[in-house]
Amino acid sequence: MHQRYKNLELVIATKHKKEAVLAPVFVSKLGVNCRTIENFDTDQFGTFSGEVERLDSPLEAARKKNRFAHEMTGCALAVASEGSFGQHPHLFFVPGNEELLLFSDFENGLEIVEKSIVTETNFAGQCIHSWKEAVAFAEKIGFPESAIILRKSESSHEDIVKGITDPKQFQEAVKNQLKNHQELWLETDMRAHLNPQRMAHIGALGKKLSERILSACPSCQSPGFGPVKNIAGLPCQLCSRPTRSIKTQVWGCVKCDHQEEKKHPNKKEFEDPMYCDFCNP
Repeated sequence: MHQRYKNLELVIATKHKKEAVLAPVFVSKLGVNCRTIENFDTDQFGTFSGEVERLDSPLEAARKKNRFAHEMTGCALAVASEGSFGQHPHLFFVPGNEELLLFSDFENGLEIVEKSIVTETNFAGQCIHSWKEAVAFAEKIGFPESAIILRKSESSHEDIVKGITDPKQFQEAVKNQLKNHQELWLETDMRAHLNPQRMAHIGALGKKLSERILSACPSCQSPGFGPVKNIAGLPCQLCSRPTRSIKTQVWGCVKCDHQEEKKHPNKKEFEDPMYCDFCNP
């Protein structure tokens, strides 16, 4: 175990119980003591359901959460996450969940970031006109393990009902609203404590971040040495031409300007011809 942060206090800047998956990782890997803040209001930085618009980038929103937590507690170490949902950037018509985790060391002026995007998400929304359609949507997103948000329309915040996990409440809310409206909008509640798929993603990213924190720069020994850029050009196994796949990674330090080029992260020497623009145009 790296001794740099052993026995120091780290605040997890969350409102939605992310400490359940993050605290065990940081305690075991870094030796820190984790804490949270009671009634910590991260909604001020934006909500998934749109009542409060997120005006900042995910990184800047996470920075504000960590800074706020640092000012409230005096903890020199803070961790915050920020999630984004929508169409996967590389896979058409496939939804994606991108998560960002930011570790801030305020005493030493360090920021260490890890990001990950997965397709294992139940992010969805649908206009429904009947109880039968509501049931089908609920089954699709894994209700009641994952919560549902109900509203009059996709853009309406009036009479919004969030965090529905009780089947009886869901049935009553849908049927009562359908008495007054011809259609309703249902969507997955993507808040971490109400969405097991997202919580699992955050936990996996926490392990990745802890490993990066433990990676010291060969030049200055600062934590956080890791990938900063991918370089394409992995040769095709059939024709040897460069493909768009990653050939090498550039690793860099978050403190000094030291960088190193490393081989493919999976020690891959060639790419399958199916990913070659020449062999499979």
